[in-house]
Amino acid sequence: MPSSEFFSSLLGPAVQGEGSEKVCENGDCRPENTTLSETRSSRAALYLRVSTDKQTVQNQELQLRQVAERRGWEVVEVYDDAGISGAKGRADRPGLDQMLNDASRRHFDIVLVWAIDRLGRSLIDLPGTIQHLEAVGVDLYIDQQSIDTTTPMGKLIFQVCGAFAEFERSMIQQRIHASLQRAKAEGKTLGRPKVDEATQAAILRSLRKGVGIKKTAATLGCGIGTVLRIRNEAST
Repeated sequence: MPSSEFFSSLLGPAVQGEGSEKVCENGDCRPENTTLSETRSSRAALYLRVSTDKQTVQNQELQLRQVAERRGWEVVEVYDDAGISGAKGRADRPGLDQMLNDASRRHFDIVLVWAIDRLGRSLIDLPGTIQHLEAVGVDLYIDQQSIDTTTPMGKLIFQVCGAFAEFERSMIQQRIHASLQRAKAEGKTLGRPKVDEATQAAILRSLRKGVGIKKTAATLGCGIGTVLRIRNEAST
């Protein structure tokens, strides 16, 4: 599966404008080939991550604060996932989850990350994070890859990233479908094995006594989904 390292290899240095003319929008004027966020103070959030407890996020924070100072961005929030792998999703990364929730509330205007693999290592998960920030109107700056989504070039980069992710999803779906078709052709039974009648009866007795679904599943050694299915089948 393509990774963030693969994506990083496609990126070159940031494109810098050389024009000296000014562009005015709604009364705000800026040099040509720059964005309004570069000419006025923006509220910035830092997202930091390291994979092991032996590493520290302090170096990332120091460098990103220097970037923010040069750009005139005010750092208002700092989020970190120390000792958590970038392969894990949002549900397993409390710092990332809090950052995205606060982005939805517009606590800041731009998120600064040291490198793209600090944000995530999966090319499938990365666009979801980017699309969430874009949907709520928050920009993203990635220092090591010189990506800044306040610029047209930065937005284009992540449109390409999204195309790669969609391609990968399609390939995964095709492989799963092919595997299922082969298993059926070989006469294999798909899905989890059904529980025997005695266990089904025990599940129903437990539920009728008012025992909760989770406790019933744990007591009888079956999954919560199995208990739910048997309860639903019995009620129809």
